[in-house]
Amino acid sequence: MTLVRWNPWQELNTIQRQINHLFDEETLPSAFLERGYSRVPAAELKETEDAINLKFELPGIEAKDLDLQVTENAVYLSGERKSEAKSEEKGVIKSEFHYGKFQRVIPLPTRIQNTNVKADYKDGILNLTLPKAEEEKNKVVKVNLASSG
Repeated sequence: MTLVRWNPWQELNTIQRQINHLFDEETLPSAFLERGYSRVPAAELKETEDAINLKFELPGIEAKDLDLQVTENAVYLSGERKSEAKSEEKGVIKSEFHYGKFQRVIPLPTRIQNTNVKADYKDGILNLTLPKAEEEKNKVVKVNLASSG
């Protein structure tokens, strides 16, 4: 018989995979989504030397239905995808579109100058240019090396 060491991290990894699988889009029942739990917009973050570029995918949402707030450390976006009121007398309408309110908070990897943010909203894509704070741009950390020997 082989003795196998117990690894508690392996069990946590298994639990994490099971939780992730539980919340996969494909496994969520449509009734769960219809109760007002709408999806958050997809985001893409790219960091350059001088700025952070943040992009949100917001198809079908007008700029007037968005609320964007930026702090030195995070971006807060909320809004509402409104459904069109259509009345059909005959027939059944099935829609996979998701309507309702949503919100998303994106923590930023470095401090930014939230007074100089540039925003561009075109074709359902919100592009934000978030300039880094001056002290973050030239941040150099001195590392002391201790010799071992």
